[in-house]
Amino acid sequence: MVKLDLTGCDSFVAKERFEQYVEKSLAAQKVLEEETGAGNDFLGWQHLPSSIGRKELDDCLSVVDRWVGKDIDLVAVIGIGGSYLGAKAAIEALSHTFAASLGGHGPQVVFAGENLSEDYTAELLDLLRLHNCACVVISKSGTTTEPAVAFRLVKNYLEETYGVDEARERIVAITDKARGALKSLSNQEGYKTFVIEDNIGGRFSVLTPVGLVPIALAGFDIEAMVKGAQDAEKALAERSADNVAVRYAAMRNLLYDDGKKVELFASFNPKLQYLGEWLKQLFGESEGKDGKGIFPASVIFTTDLHSMGQYIQEGERMLFETVITVENAQREVTIPSDPQNLDGLNYLAGKHVEHCNRMAQLGTRMAHIDGGVPNIDIRMDRLDEYNLGAVFYFFEKVCGISAYVLGVNPFNQPGVEAYKKNMFKLLEKPGY
Repeated sequence: MVKLDLTGCDSFVAKERFEQYVEKSLAAQKVLEEETGAGNDFLGWQHLPSSIGRKELDDCLSVVDRWVGKDIDLVAVIGIGGSYLGAKAAIEALSHTFAASLGGHGPQVVFAGENLSEDYTAELLDLLRLHNCACVVISKSGTTTEPAVAFRLVKNYLEETYGVDEARERIVAITDKARGALKSLSNQEGYKTFVIEDNIGGRFSVLTPVGLVPIALAGFDIEAMVKGAQDAEKALAERSADNVAVRYAAMRNLLYDDGKKVELFASFNPKLQYLGEWLKQLFGESEGKDGKGIFPASVIFTTDLHSMGQYIQEGERMLFETVITVENAQREVTIPSDPQNLDGLNYLAGKHVEHCNRMAQLGTRMAHIDGGVPNIDIRMDRLDEYNLGAVFYFFEKVCGISAYVLGVNPFNQPGVEAYKKNMFKLLEKPGY
């Protein structure tokens, strides 16, 4: 399960004041769980893990069985924002770093529809031509520009390459239960479909088929992931000042009110780069409204200590760090001795690389706290499906509580539409 260490904030925060914010977080937790707050018609994620049973899991896994039978070795997952970031975060975290070169234990999963780059799109089509491929398209409406453009192109490629009838067998749609262009097309063509429930927004959808189908296709254990989320759901429902979600939400808001306007999500494991991207959407889209909100940013250490480290250490003191720590590495590599010792590293001979990583993390924590950056440490036991499921649910729960403490609706995103209106007018879309 998720562990929380707030001692890196002790020198910045008075205990009595923190306890006041814990009380605010407990009140926000009550609002969230009793579904009395703003946006309460988008709380389907809150008890989602406990509602997932064998039937739902088997339905997701049926796509894997079907496409394995066709020897499909590449799946293009088309979606934007919450329709791809959770799956991308999980697959990146669980995969061998060099899986694309080594060959994985499932079809290669690639992502499309999250940008409008012509070069990227052309290169995606280059890749499809080299593989036996299929497509998962994720959109409630089916008309969001970026994924709609990508799907039109991929659908056209599949139909030209395999024929219209076979293309139907190679397309899965995850969409609205009753309305929208993608739902209508799915009904017309007979695509295998999964439903995105109306009461679950995209950034809270990683534990629905939006995330579970691509993760299963990549060869990972979605049953274990759901179990981790179920255990987190149960633990984080506790109405207690010791609840780690309550305490983290309290500290985030206290630091924000004290002028720490940026939360820097950091990890010393490069496999968590896209977890940082998922967190940026989760918190940025949920809290950034009404002239309020902590700005989420992300870094991977020690890599970014050689680029962003100077600013973090000595720049404007408007940020705090939330470090996501994986306590146990999956692999072991020790540093050998060298007779010449020209690099001066023999003092590390026989030590694990991860030991050096841990000391770098501890040294960074000490330096940043000394430099005026509060440090929150969130720990997971290891990087596997169970722990990722718990981490996904933990951050979703924190986000709901924290946004209510902040005084905003966590579940809308009115500002996202502004660029679309300008883009549609510039593109001369009818009606704009």
